[in-house]
Amino acid sequence: MVNYRYLGNSGFKVSEITYGNWITHASQVENDAAIATVRKALDLGITSFDTADVYANTAAESVLAEALKGQRRESLEIFTKVYFPTGPKGANDTGLSRKHIMDSINGSLRRLDTDYVDLYQAHRFDYETPLEETFQAFADIVRQGKALYIGVSEWTAEQLREGHALAKELRIQLVSNQPQYSALWRVIEGKVVPTSEELGISQIVWSPMAQGVLSGKYLPGQPVPAGSRATDEKSGADFIAKFLDDDVLTAVQKLVPIAQEAGLTMPQLAIAWVLQNKNVAAALVGASRPQQLEDTVKASGITLDADTLAAIDAALSPVAVTDPEETYRMSPPSRIQ
Repeated sequence: MVNYRYLGNSGFKVSEITYGNWITHASQVENDAAIATVRKALDLGITSFDTADVYANTAAESVLAEALKGQRRESLEIFTKVYFPTGPKGANDTGLSRKHIMDSINGSLRRLDTDYVDLYQAHRFDYETPLEETFQAFADIVRQGKALYIGVSEWTAEQLREGHALAKELRIQLVSNQPQYSALWRVIEGKVVPTSEELGISQIVWSPMAQGVLSGKYLPGQPVPAGSRATDEKSGADFIAKFLDDDVLTAVQKLVPIAQEAGLTMPQLAIAWVLQNKNVAAALVGASRPQQLEDTVKASGITLDADTLAAIDAALSPVAVTDPEETYRMSPPSRIQ
């Protein structure tokens, strides 16, 4: 079964393997397969589920609701996000203005068929809206009982510090940040993680397998596998492109004997690696079929010894991205419409 971790400096626990439906539900796989995969996640002990209104232009939230139908709501942790445009993409259909946040939470609750979400997250930082306006809207949503906790996604250390101060002033809890993090993409380690540890904010990390590259299935000098994420624009092909370099793929192949020595599969090694970071509360995993989850959930509770961690670093350090400045490029300078 899956272990639990506290989210930030709170009493709220989430499953350290959390199911994310970014590029699967209502996009990569048919609804019946998506529902079967969510139900497999529940059978395996995953109770935390992450989505966003923008995923499949709101359809992913509806599919998740259908998959969770009949489950005891109190036994689930449901996360969603707000920022990116949905629907007709009008002037106020994006960003973190009070209007967009209030419209979005009501839409998400309706699609998710629930009275509240456990965690409501700012999907990016909005440079066009005063942060005070954003956090006042979040505070009102919490007081209305529509969200229990507030989180953000891909915020810089400075943005986290400013948001945390406002949350404290408004007496709500900013408990999490959701950044990309893997053994190949380590940009949060320099500034975001130390600041988060100081403030009592956890990371819920996405792409712990570097868009599947750390599974080892992409081979240097070889065409990408047919039907893989790298061939499907709807499945994040643009996100994986930065890792499809022969030097990177050659380095990843060096992990194969390391995983074997540890008695792990390559996906298990990748997910266990991010969970060694104590500031990480959960690793987001997706799946296009139930069997994939049976492998990845076994990463929960694994402790990698010092020799294994050193071997991973030695294999990947020449190609891993570690520059903290990358965190400043994650939020668009103006609202996306």
